[in-house]
Amino acid sequence: MSALSRQQPTLAEESALWQAGYRHVAGVDEAGRGAWAGPVVAAAVILPPDAAVAGRLAGVADSKQLSAAQRERLFDLIQREAAAWAAGVIPAAQIDAQGIAAATRSAMQAALASLAPAPDFLLIDYVRLAELATPQRSLPRGDSIVLSIAAASIVAKVTRDRLMVGLDQRFPGYGFRQHKGYGTAAHQANLRQLGPCAVHRMSFQPVRGVQMALLGPEGAP
Repeated sequence: MSALSRQQPTLAEESALWQAGYRHVAGVDEAGRGAWAGPVVAAAVILPPDAAVAGRLAGVADSKQLSAAQRERLFDLIQREAAAWAAGVIPAAQIDAQGIAAATRSAMQAALASLAPAPDFLLIDYVRLAELATPQRSLPRGDSIVLSIAAASIVAKVTRDRLMVGLDQRFPGYGFRQHKGYGTAAHQANLRQLGPCAVHRMSFQPVRGVQMALLGPEGAP
C-alpha cells in the first residue's frame, strides 16, 4: 500500500486527553491473535505530550499496512521518540489454557505492567481491560486512527516477528520465519507432514484437526 493511500493516524485522541490533564496516555494493541503457532504479543506505547511528535513519527500507521522493512525502521523510531514502551508475551500453552481472548488481555496487561511511568489513561484497539481500574477507551480500528495505538501495533508486530524467527531455528521445517505461524498453505502442508510442535496452539481447530488425524481413532477422547 502506498503512503498516499494509507490512512494516517493522528494525535486527536491523545491531545484531548492531554488537555484534560492526563499525561501518560498509553496506546495498546496486539499481534498474533489469529496465528496457529507462537505467542500472542501485545505492546503499549506512551507518547510524549507534545503535538510535534506526530511529525517526528511520520509514516507510523497500522502495522498491517506496512512492509516488514518499514515496520523495522519505524520500530527503531518509536523506541527513540516514545516516552515509554513495553511488550507482553503470552506463549501458545497459555493461549490453549486461557483461550485466545483472555490470553490477549493477559498480554496487554503484562505490557502495561512493564511501563514506566505507569499510564494514567489507556487507548486500546477493540479490547476492553475490565480487570484494570485505569481509565480507558476501546476504539474499533484504533490502529488506523490513533497514533499511539498504531505505534503499539508496530512494536507488537516486530517483537512477535523476531520471536517467530527465533522459533524457526528451534523448530525447523515449519517455515515460521516466512509465515510467522499464520495459517498459510505452506504452513498447513508442513504441519500435516511433521505434526504439531511445542509452540503450536493445540486448541485451534486446524492444529487440533491435524493432531487428531495423526493420532487416529485410538487417540480420540
